[in-house]
Order: sequence, then C-alpha cells, then structure tokens
Amino acid sequence: MKFVFMNLMSYRDLPEDFTEKHKSVYISIPNSLYDPEKGHEMYNDFIDQYELAIDLGFDGVGVNEHHANAYGMMPSPNIIAAALARKVRESEKTALIVLGNSLALYNPPIRVAEELAMLDNITGGRLIAGFPVGTSMDTNYAYGVNPAELRPRYYEAHDLVMKAWKEREVFHFNGKFNQHRYVNVWTRPYQDPHPPVWIPGGAASQETFDWVAENDYQYSYLSFYGHEFAKDKFDKFWKRRKELGLDMNPYKVGFVQMICISETDEKAKEEYEEHVNYFFNKSFHVSPEFTEAPGYRTEKSVRAGLQSQYGTESAGAKLRAGLSWEQMVEKGYVIAGSPESVVKQIRKAIKKLHVGHFIALLNHGSMPHELALKNIRLMGEEVIPHVRDIWGDEYEVQNWPKIEQTPAVQKA
Repeated sequence: MKFVFMNLMSYRDLPEDFTEKHKSVYISIPNSLYDPEKGHEMYNDFIDQYELAIDLGFDGVGVNEHHANAYGMMPSPNIIAAALARKVRESEKTALIVLGNSLALYNPPIRVAEELAMLDNITGGRLIAGFPVGTSMDTNYAYGVNPAELRPRYYEAHDLVMKAWKEREVFHFNGKFNQHRYVNVWTRPYQDPHPPVWIPGGAASQETFDWVAENDYQYSYLSFYGHEFAKDKFDKFWKRRKELGLDMNPYKVGFVQMICISETDEKAKEEYEEHVNYFFNKSFHVSPEFTEAPGYRTEKSVRAGLQSQYGTESAGAKLRAGLSWEQMVEKGYVIAGSPESVVKQIRKAIKKLHVGHFIALLNHGSMPHELALKNIRLMGEEVIPHVRDIWGDEYEVQNWPKIEQTPAVQKA
C-alpha cells in the first residue's frame, strides 16, 4: 500500500454567519473575508504539516489546484510543491504528487511541462504529475474557459506536455488552441521519459476510465463522501477494466478519505466533530449556480447522470444532510476513532474499493494546527504500519516513481 498525505488548505476562520450572509464559498465569496496576517500563519502551518508527514515516512505528499475560494487556498500547487521539494529529496521514501495542474488553464501548457520537469529534477525523480480537468468552478467561472472548449483544450494540452517531455529534438506544434514554432523544454524530466501520471477527478465516467486505460495512467477518485459512497464508482471502474481485458492491479487507482484519529473513539468525536462540520457546512458551501456551467459535462456523462460532487444539489450532499457524527462514521464519510478503530475501517475501505493508493485528508475545515499535527502523527506512527501490508506481494506497485537516494544526498 501507498499512503499519501494531502492538505486542502481550507481557510479556517470564516465568520459564524458565513452561510447566512454568503451564498457560496466558491466564486462569489468576497476576499474582504481573507485576513493576510491569518493567511500568513495558516500557510506556514500547512507547510509544517506537510513536512511532518515527510518526516514520518508517508509514501507521498500531495498538492492540488483550486481558484477563487476559501475551500482550498492553493491556486498554484507548484509553489507549495517547490517549498517541499528539497525536503522530499532528502527523505528516505517520500514522493511529491502534484494532483493538479489543470492543464486547460495554462497558456501555454508547456509552462506545466517546464515547471514539473524542474520539480522532478530538484527531487531527484520523485515527482508524480497529476492532470485533472478541473472543476467547473475553477475552470469555467474563475478562469473563464468556455465550457464547450474545456475538454478539447485539456486533451490538446495533455498531448503537448507529453510530447514536450518525450521528444529529444526541437519540434513545432500546430493545434487548434496552441501553436508553437519552437517547443524545447529545458530542463527535461529526471525520470525517463517522464514522471508517472495520475488523473484525479470528482466524477467517474467511462470516457475517463477508457482514456486512463489507453494511456496506462492511474485514476484517483477525489470525493468527500467517503468509501461507502465511492463503492459504486470503483465497481464501475473495475468492471470496465475487465471488459477491456486489463488486469485488476489496485495501484491503478487512488482514493481520498477524511480521517480523524485520537486516543479513543469518544475523544475523536470530541476533538474533531466541530471541524468536520465546519468543512461540510462552510468550506463545502457551494451555490448550485456555480457547480456546473452548461456544457461542462460531456454528453455521455449527462446521459449517465454523473454530476459534480460540489453543491447542495449533488447526491452526496443530499445523503449527508442531517447526519450525526456516528452516522457519518458509519456511512464512511469520515474514518474516525482510536488507532485500532481506524485501522479496521481503513482495511475495510481498501479491500472494498480495491485501491493501492490511499490519500489521507488529515486537516479538516477549522482544525487548529496542533490538532492537525496530532492527527498526522497518529496516522504515521499508529495506523500506517498496521495497514501497509494489505496487498503484500500480490501486486506490482505501478504508477509510482522508482525512489532512490539521489547522488547528492548519498554524498551528504
């Protein structure tokens, strides 16, 4: 098993009356609610949390991309990744996973190829490159990309980035959205020909499953409604792989799960409940008018009834409404309790979903820094050692860097 720590970097000090006075945490939230002095403290706390996860030997640390919101204060994942790159380089085993760049937002996309190649070189070949399409809020509303063009732009940008990494001579690129007389990425990635590629997403469409399979990528399902809600999506993924005659290697998928660990089950509720509620009620307070611009979903996704996980109209939000802490744990929205309880719940989730990459969210909503550090430490010291062997040697680890100490670290 591979265990990854990811920090959404939610703004943890929204006012008490936020949901009454403001219709959405995305797009329309006024930045007058943002306090730069508090932001300075939060960003440095978040980086401290990442560094603790590296020190504890998490297999990976993940960063992602969102815009115009207080739900995830990481408009540039590459900046946070750069702040972590040297520490990742010096660790014994940790990979650096950039779960976003949203390729369609970059003009030109070769900027992504250049910056990720730099990160791969700094870390000595420990980078994983994630290429999400991006939410409709981030892409269509915050960045103004025409929803009808979003996916064609994404696929063209993907092709340009991958060719820029693979080619060893200067070439020209003449696409619909990108025209370049000279494409010449310096530096090229440390990993040859390029880092492993993950495709993160908040929906699960057959189109995505087929494209991931065609390119031999990893698919990461990013949902905040837990492993019970995700079961149907993973069943469809594995069913499609069988139809395509492909293997059932669990390292072809990853899954995001909220986790809260304390000394006892009762203390976990006492310490974390208010912060989880803050996340779902404030950090996840999205107006339906922003969740999906017309044209964002493909025709196949519309026919299949696939919707964004954001907003009060989504199936997940309807299922969550009014749930108590105990019900949220029972339904898998949150894995919570003592280390022993959490080990049992994680084992159940991993086996049920058949996943090899487990992405742990350990800082939620308004959670104070010290509590987040406690949660990360308990996960690293009391939980991961007891669940790492779930797949044993049954499957080959795939879509992961071949991590070795770089020559510079060995010399030091």
